[in-house]
Amino acid sequence: MAIDMNNFSSNQCEETVVNADKKLRIGIIGTGGISGSHIRTYKAQPDVELVAGCDLIPGKAEKKFAECEVEGAKFFTNYKEMIDTMNLDAVSVCTYNRTHAECTIYALEHGLHVLLEKPMTVTLDEAVAIRKAEKKSGKIVSVGFQPRFDANMQMIKKIVQSGELGRVFYVQTGGGRRHGIPVSWSETFIENDKAGLGALGDIGCYSIDLVMNALGNPKPLTVSGTATDYFGTTPEAYSQVGKPECAKKFSVDDFASAYIRLEGGIILDFRIAWYMHLDTPGDTILMGTKGSLRVPSTDCWNGSFSKPMTIYRDVAGEPVQTQIPLLPETKDLWNRKIRSFLDSIHNGTEAPVPTSQIIYNQAILSGIQDSSECGHEVEINIPEI
Repeated sequence: MAIDMNNFSSNQCEETVVNADKKLRIGIIGTGGISGSHIRTYKAQPDVELVAGCDLIPGKAEKKFAECEVEGAKFFTNYKEMIDTMNLDAVSVCTYNRTHAECTIYALEHGLHVLLEKPMTVTLDEAVAIRKAEKKSGKIVSVGFQPRFDANMQMIKKIVQSGELGRVFYVQTGGGRRHGIPVSWSETFIENDKAGLGALGDIGCYSIDLVMNALGNPKPLTVSGTATDYFGTTPEAYSQVGKPECAKKFSVDDFASAYIRLEGGIILDFRIAWYMHLDTPGDTILMGTKGSLRVPSTDCWNGSFSKPMTIYRDVAGEPVQTQIPLLPETKDLWNRKIRSFLDSIHNGTEAPVPTSQIIYNQAILSGIQDSSECGHEVEINIPEI
């Protein structure tokens, strides 16, 4: 039987009706590079008032809001003071990875909803603490995985969940950059006391979410992994950006790989790189009992595709390949990310990218770190919240 291609079309023309009379008061915690996308997208929403910004560095929040042409906000250098003194409905947490948990938990404890940038945290314990605070508060935390809203990303999940591949038993995923340690605009990505995770937390979490979301977020059970820094600690790695001094600051991973056992007998074979002597460490592959899916690799799985996917299966005993047409690029990922968060607040519904799912992503990242440090496979134990 041939594949019915109508099953793999997409309609992303839905529009949300927004009640502009009920405005949500939003604050931004951390005004580094990623915050600009939050601020500009919030600014475009008719039901939002951007009323506060906070950054540890004096004047930085004011500068970022001015760049985004937002007026009338108040500014702080202490997020607790901002939360304590401003009448807010929600915050975006755009801080260093190491402070994701503390900022999010404090906001929840003070009755605020949170849009938390990825990765969720640095450690599994921190992710568990957020989950507990979220449950106790009755508010929502949505984690910043905007690639989930991309039409081609959603197609991957649609194919897997359709049963076209049968029972998926093996998954290979990852990706990376031949030269791409992110220091051209900020060096905080490479400092352990701020980032905590390197390539793992920056782009590895994206490729893991790509397949975990498609699979229905099965629970991770064990991890055998390694995380290394062979390139980031060398001046040569920064020749293209002219910042050889970064080699002395580098204290996170620039490459990681892992073999992960998931619930349901699924094996996840993962690798990610900021720097390597390859154009790609491989495509994403999902192998099933009825067929397999190949997803051509990208630099960082941020929601952009340049090549179509292919399904491999047998028809009447003969091997057949079916190319899934590449869908038009979803150009408003950030609007979908922010809009879905706001709609969940208005409607009292589950977060669009809930912590109940992303805690598994975090457990894998933490498991890779732990396994790399101890030199052997580790079990993943996620407590019931």
